[in-house]
Amino acid sequence: MHVPTPPLDPRLRGGDDLRYAGRFAPSPTGLLHAGSLVAALASWLDARAQRGTWLVRIEDVDTPRCVPGAAEGILGQLAACGLHPDAPPVWQSTRGAAYQAALDRLLARGLAYPCGCSRKDIEAALAAQGRTRARGEEAPYPGTCRDGLHGKPARAVRLRVPAGMVAWTDRRLGPQAQDVAQAVGDIVLRRADCLWAYQLAVVVDDAWQGITHVVRGEDLADNTPRQLLLQQALGLPTPSYLHTPLVLAADGQKLSKQNGAQPLDLAQPLQALNAAAAVLGLPPRHGTVPDALAAWVAAWPFLQSGR
Repeated sequence: MHVPTPPLDPRLRGGDDLRYAGRFAPSPTGLLHAGSLVAALASWLDARAQRGTWLVRIEDVDTPRCVPGAAEGILGQLAACGLHPDAPPVWQSTRGAAYQAALDRLLARGLAYPCGCSRKDIEAALAAQGRTRARGEEAPYPGTCRDGLHGKPARAVRLRVPAGMVAWTDRRLGPQAQDVAQAVGDIVLRRADCLWAYQLAVVVDDAWQGITHVVRGEDLADNTPRQLLLQQALGLPTPSYLHTPLVLAADGQKLSKQNGAQPLDLAQPLQALNAAAAVLGLPPRHGTVPDALAAWVAAWPFLQSGR
């Protein structure tokens, strides 16, 4: 299956109603670190380079992992770096009714179904099929409940993932493809703990906010084909995607909150911004934060890649 990607700048299709809209969507599981600032800066620069709108969305649907005060702290960090959104931030925790409406549409059309499998059930089913996975690798769902719950109580709700490759073109990484059915299986839309899954919330909110361009870290690139399938199932537009380089820890692993990445020290915001800009291939700047940001907008290297 090939899901086409629209042109980089929707204004090229004609009409001012299709202006660029981008977003930065942090999870408030802690404050921003050096890696997350790269994604924030890149998304802001891409929007400003194309005279577009830049929004901030707080992705707080995974409530057990959210840290009190982290969302407000993140907004303060962005402001200290001169990265101001063009509208008040949106909190995903206020959007449950929209996610439920989307899920109801998928269920009504037979594109989603209730699943009664625990992680242990999935592992057992995969083992019975002779399928193994490496440590840390995601266990693909074997489709046990596709034709009914077989007497088990419903736990989660899943999307029926069609067979075949899903292809798209990333503005930095180039042509990409994944067989989601083989790699992941049917995607969870609502979790067993009744929380909304990331994939559904992101797709619904990107469409609702009119997001035309998604700029985020390369660690999220493998989410793209799942989101393309959901967009297609819900009849929603597909944004353009650009996945930025990762910042690595001393052990070579991706810098993240889970592996102890330290919050940004913003006593000198320009120093932090220069470090993030270097990851994006931008030269260091001196002077004020606004002057540095303006220079990087003018030098943004990914502008021509999608035109």
